[in-house]
Amino acid sequence: MSRTTTSSTIALEQLLSGLNPDQRAAADHDDRPLLIVAGAGTGKTTTLAHRVASLIARGTDPGRILLLTFTRRSAAEMLRRVDALLTRWRSQALKADSEAAIATSSAAIETGSASTASYRSAQAALSTRDVWGGTFHAVATRLLRQHGKLIGLEPDFTILDRADAEDLLNVLRAELELAKADKRFPLKGTCLDIYSRVVNTQLPLEQVLKESFPWVADQLEGLKKLFAAFTDRKEEQQTLDYDDLLLFWHGLMTEPACGDIVRQKFDCVLVDEYQDTNTLQAEIVRGLAPTGRGLTVVGDDAQSIYSFRAATVRNILDFPNQFPDTTVLPLEQNYRSTQPILAATNRVIALAKEGHRKELWSNRLEGGLPRLVSCLDETEQTDYVIEQVLALRETGVMLKQQAVLFRASHHSLPLELELSRRNIPFHKFGGLKFVEAAHVKDLLAFLRLAENPRDSVSALRILLLLPGIGPKKASQLVEMLVAQKGNLHAWDDFKPPTATATHWPVFLALMKVLSGQHGKSVTLQVEIHHIRTFYAPLLEQKYDDAFVRMRDLEQLELMSTRFEARSQFLNDVTLDPPSSTQDFAADPLLDEDWLTLSTIHSAKGLEWESVFVLHAADGNIPSDMATGSDEEIEEERRLFYVALTRAKSHLHVMHPQRYYFHAHHKSDHHSYSQRTRFIPNELLPLFEQVTIDRSAGDKSGDGPQTGVTTSDIRKRIGRMWN
Repeated sequence: MSRTTTSSTIALEQLLSGLNPDQRAAADHDDRPLLIVAGAGTGKTTTLAHRVASLIARGTDPGRILLLTFTRRSAAEMLRRVDALLTRWRSQALKADSEAAIATSSAAIETGSASTASYRSAQAALSTRDVWGGTFHAVATRLLRQHGKLIGLEPDFTILDRADAEDLLNVLRAELELAKADKRFPLKGTCLDIYSRVVNTQLPLEQVLKESFPWVADQLEGLKKLFAAFTDRKEEQQTLDYDDLLLFWHGLMTEPACGDIVRQKFDCVLVDEYQDTNTLQAEIVRGLAPTGRGLTVVGDDAQSIYSFRAATVRNILDFPNQFPDTTVLPLEQNYRSTQPILAATNRVIALAKEGHRKELWSNRLEGGLPRLVSCLDETEQTDYVIEQVLALRETGVMLKQQAVLFRASHHSLPLELELSRRNIPFHKFGGLKFVEAAHVKDLLAFLRLAENPRDSVSALRILLLLPGIGPKKASQLVEMLVAQKGNLHAWDDFKPPTATATHWPVFLALMKVLSGQHGKSVTLQVEIHHIRTFYAPLLEQKYDDAFVRMRDLEQLELMSTRFEARSQFLNDVTLDPPSSTQDFAADPLLDEDWLTLSTIHSAKGLEWESVFVLHAADGNIPSDMATGSDEEIEEERRLFYVALTRAKSHLHVMHPQRYYFHAHHKSDHHSYSQRTRFIPNELLPLFEQVTIDRSAGDKSGDGPQTGVTTSDIRKRIGRMWN
């Protein structure tokens, strides 16, 4: 063995010595198919970066390595780490080589110096500049520019972003007169969602509509015409949308001659976050490495939570069956959480029906059990969270190191309002702040106009919702109202256009009731219910995801029961709106610290010292919208697991026992919720069970004894029946 080879090997050994045994086994693995099952917080990125660096250090040409990730930032970070590792490796190898050369005779030194110089020159070329690293879509674009002509695609094709694709669908939708049918046809955004799901799942349109878009299943024939025209128009224009990039790459791989050309470019293919791949992406990966030689995939089936984006957990679960020679290497040493938290989360995910089993463990043995907190309702949940957040802050855990996670965006509404009232800064991820969402702003506009009929901004927003009323006519109506000092009778003589004829009298009557100009008085909750009833068909016409948005408004109605007056409600709910007409969240608060509020989906990959999980009750976790099949329930279990494993030192799982719901305008209707099924009784010993009892400190009922007993009262009741 030559001196340079020896020094290189020694340097690589030093480079990998910092890995734990499981990580080291993954980095050292040969070219047989490898599945790295990387549990939460087990150093997935570190392991994958060391594997790429090890491949290059052992002689693999960087230009023949393909690294696929899900974000451009992930690819850049991964390659940056690999470059840093290669720099260390080269430095250590050259140092060892120079020391060995000094120990030889002067003649040997000369020979050795030449060898070292040659070695230095060769190793200087080793870097990640030539590695094919990037997202599936970025790599697809690069390959299609190079080899697209093989399938008749000119290299100067243009790419449509989502907005462009939606606009093209809208043009075709109008050309085909699909919106003029007697039944409601889906809007452009929904049409693109349907098209994308068909492409990425490789399922028939009929099946996709039945399973994911049942409310538009009766528009099957219209959608077929639309998508056929969409395909033809893009072909005429030589344009590809995001989904087409994968489709054409897949087409390139399935043509034997073309596929061989692409396959011969790569010796090693590595895929990050494999649990998030969809059917089409997995087929592309199999096309790149049909036998699995040189293929490494990394992921965690327990964190597969993106089926709504067409990702399928089957890809990672079935990988060993698709490539029979696969080595499955679980990473189990966790560097994030305390052992008590891991003990609970391990048991939660162990109840899953299937998966690559692993038992995460940590050297962090300190810390108490995670808390399972039972409280009466959302108000107590909110109070507890804020008290604990502030208490932890006083112990040195900054707000930035704490997070509140929830299944659906509207679950955080009461907390947002209370945080705002107490002037506690927060950032919300996974959507807009609740009151900045367009549909919520629409509903609040009705209330604001009722509270102040001269509010021209609210009036204009509402009028533009009505079909047939454009900006010019809306402005004229607002001027009429202002001229009459907010008297809604100013609109009595307005002759609405045909498109508005059915809406206008109902709208005018509604506003008169809300403003008290009709002589009637109703509760705030009834007001909001009337608004929701009128607004529902307008919302369906204006926005995609109408069902989810209506759920938000139902939550707003429920929350209104806490307020005696509309003015109080508006004062508490109406945060500063965005300055522009676009419904984007405002800039982050300029504060030294802030609390993170996030949906669980948006929290994946992140971590905090302290985590609070809201609404751990059946119907919320799992969501009642995701219990239609065993597969949906299992994904909800994985989603809950993701939430729990974000916590490093403190974990609080909240279970409000009383759940209020709307029915026939009665604000006191409620039911008692069941604790989430994902924490069955046998798991309770792994949690510190806390019950909030606000009545314990309430002494208002204490006082002198009156001499009247319960027996006396019962006798009085008994005499009522005599």
